[in-house]
Amino acid sequence: MKKLIIAEKPSVARNIADAINAKGRKDGFIEGNEYVITWAFGHLLQLYDMVDYDLSLKGWRLENFPYIPQAFKYKVKASGINKHEVDSGAQKQINIINDLMARADIEGIIAATDDDREGQLIFDEIAMYLKTPKPIERLLLNEWTTDEVLKGLKNLRPNTDMQSLQDAGIGRQLADWLIGINLTSVATVKYRDDEKIKVLNIGRVLLPTLKIIYDRDKEIENFQESKYYKLVAEFNNMTNASFEGIYQEEDSEKFEDQGYLTSIAKDLNGKNAVVISKKVEQKNEYPPYLFNLSNLQGFITSKFKNWTSDKVLKTAQSLYEKKAITYPRTASQVLDESLIERVEKVLNTHKQGNPFADEIAFHTNKRVFDSKKVESHSAIIPTYMIPKSLTAEENVVYDAIKNRFLAQFMPVAESEETVLDIQISDRMLKGIFISKGKVQLVEGWKKIEKITAKEVILPMIEENEQLVVKNSSVAEVKRKAPKAHNEKTLLRVMETCGKSYEEEDSDEMMLAILSGFSIGTPATRAETIKKLKDVGYITTKGKSLVCTDLGKMLVETFPVQDLFDLEYTGKLEKTLADIEKHKFHKNDFINIIEEFIKKSVNDIKNDPKFGAKSTVASDVEVLGQCPECGSPVVQSLKTFGCSNWKNGCKFAIWKDDRYITAFGKSVSPEMIKLLLKNGRVGFRGLISKKGNKFAAYFYYKKDENTGRYNWSMEFIDNMK
Repeated sequence: MKKLIIAEKPSVARNIADAINAKGRKDGFIEGNEYVITWAFGHLLQLYDMVDYDLSLKGWRLENFPYIPQAFKYKVKASGINKHEVDSGAQKQINIINDLMARADIEGIIAATDDDREGQLIFDEIAMYLKTPKPIERLLLNEWTTDEVLKGLKNLRPNTDMQSLQDAGIGRQLADWLIGINLTSVATVKYRDDEKIKVLNIGRVLLPTLKIIYDRDKEIENFQESKYYKLVAEFNNMTNASFEGIYQEEDSEKFEDQGYLTSIAKDLNGKNAVVISKKVEQKNEYPPYLFNLSNLQGFITSKFKNWTSDKVLKTAQSLYEKKAITYPRTASQVLDESLIERVEKVLNTHKQGNPFADEIAFHTNKRVFDSKKVESHSAIIPTYMIPKSLTAEENVVYDAIKNRFLAQFMPVAESEETVLDIQISDRMLKGIFISKGKVQLVEGWKKIEKITAKEVILPMIEENEQLVVKNSSVAEVKRKAPKAHNEKTLLRVMETCGKSYEEEDSDEMMLAILSGFSIGTPATRAETIKKLKDVGYITTKGKSLVCTDLGKMLVETFPVQDLFDLEYTGKLEKTLADIEKHKFHKNDFINIIEEFIKKSVNDIKNDPKFGAKSTVASDVEVLGQCPECGSPVVQSLKTFGCSNWKNGCKFAIWKDDRYITAFGKSVSPEMIKLLLKNGRVGFRGLISKKGNKFAAYFYYKKDENTGRYNWSMEFIDNMK
């Protein structure tokens, strides 16, 4: 008698076959003495479409929604070329698996798909669809090396132990189907009068990710240019060695008043000074934690050109299937303590021939091994197998993973930081000058990752040493607008569900994040970013990700705002993680989703703004876009207002607006154009109540509490 092993992909099936020395290659399977190995191609099945349940539901009509099936059913997945046809390859493989399951000499089934939520679902779909009565066991591996396959086959678990993982996988699948089918359909029908939009894609993970990018775009758009000033002095000691110091008051070196610093600087040259304090601190610099998938994607996309998160994932998956690295779709940055012996073997393999082999030493500290901080899968590391034939792209990813692994066992980098507090001797100043220097004493792990430390070397200066101010100057510094998101920064926000963090503490913070409280999973985030580009919600400018007009419109007008809420989406993902841990029931989760769908569909149907943009005749001058609904703003007898007033939009500015006329100005078409384009309009020669002339920017903003638009003003000092 034999057992049937079902792998997730043909490449993994070949790895298993090699490990057990099965050489009987047939059409769709490999046969050995004790096992028959076959495979899926990822998902062979998919959920029914609406029309599969009822032919009368063909075509999207608002009255058919919300649609919630009595029971969900599966079918062989559709062709990638024509969704109305069955994928012939998937159908053939399902038939092969079915025939193998039915063979009289097959006594049991072994699930060998990836050990995660999606891998479990891929197998369980097949088992439920084919309804095999034979016992099912689960092979759980983190890598596909021969040693691990043989060890895993001796430690099989009943597939029933994976019920909570299956529940989470099915819960995710049904939730995404319900949200996608219902809200995409209703939103598209509601908005189909816009010829530019064919399908408006709505998704549980898609929209909050879009909102992250939109929010950053708005921060940049609304950024107000400003500047501050710094006072820099150059000091000489008695041996004529020179160095710089920056003036500080109350621990701040930034001053808004240039004149104040100029008054200090004007007679500093030649003044005596004294070092009132010298602090020297030696610091240990530990290597970054091992890679999880998001950090690997961020590292590669920020360091190399023409890489996307999706490309990194696919390359890492290829390395995994070639037995070169461990499971890549992980959120963990440390290793399970059960791997200590295996990891030592891997380290000894990879240190051979390394130029820093003498410095590499195995250890078991908590920065590397900590079972309490492992979520399902350990961090990504190389296996003991040295790959021989990698592509150029695979080498990029493999070297990053290998070097990050080796860095953990290199000496800790050490640096010395010196801080001097300097006081001007014969002038009573409120503050002091600060000079800082840093020297790298031990490179340690930085040699592996080729990190060059920036050194600022101070001359040998002692406490109480006398100095002379050689010269001084006031420097102007412009505050910079926030940078647009790139894939690295976007992945970090998705991973932390928008929770803020300090860059220097990011690794520690990441390890302490509430389990599962994120947007998407490590496996789906890259796909989400790619889909946002594909559906036209975002675009790229260099490495930056920015919203398109369609993406902005969706965020600003789509009535189901919960889907843009990072906190709401994070809670859904957290609930799925809780289902895996037996803390929440799948049916309760689906009930929550169904109620959400009913309310959301109703909100879309009844919303007067979304999908109700108006158009104007070609001979009517359009002054700009309505900030409320995006429709054209035009001139009428008494107002400049939204042309969409028939659908309930109330945006308007009266021509005799009292706020504007009170300053001796009038509301004109040119003013409205500037206001709608830039968000503000500037006036010179405004007249105050006392008769004084001044200049100011005017803003017309909505009060979120009252829903009304009000004027506000910002004085301009240099605009006469």
